[in-house]
Amino acid sequence: MDLARDCDGTDAEVEEMAALNILDSRPNEATVARGFEEVDAGCWSDSGDVMVYAERTYAFPGARAEVAAHYRTAAQQDGWSPDPEAAPDDLSFVKETKSLQIVFLTAKLLAEEGHGSRPDLTTGAGYSISVGSYA
Repeated sequence: MDLARDCDGTDAEVEEMAALNILDSRPNEATVARGFEEVDAGCWSDSGDVMVYAERTYAFPGARAEVAAHYRTAAQQDGWSPDPEAAPDDLSFVKETKSLQIVFLTAKLLAEEGHGSRPDLTTGAGYSISVGSYA
């Protein structure tokens, strides 16, 4: 058992993850959220599991259904398939060894992640799109 695995040597994988085109795909009226201008990408390790990830956060003035429709189409066009283990309403996809998830933001979720009150992300359909893969 290699419980001492860490993120050493994952820089190329992190860069590759951050450059995925799906992270830049967004509905027409969606904007990069203030304070989230850069792709958040990195690596974490826990008990021998090493995960590389990349995430973007967008503010969208419309409805969640519009965001969901956009990503169902964009993901399919980019070769992603619905995650067979996800609930039917989840926006979760898989491609090779990578997972893709769209999560709608709430005031509670933002507070838990230390982002405070963000009406720009909780009015309409603020959301994050993230990709990840075990290294």
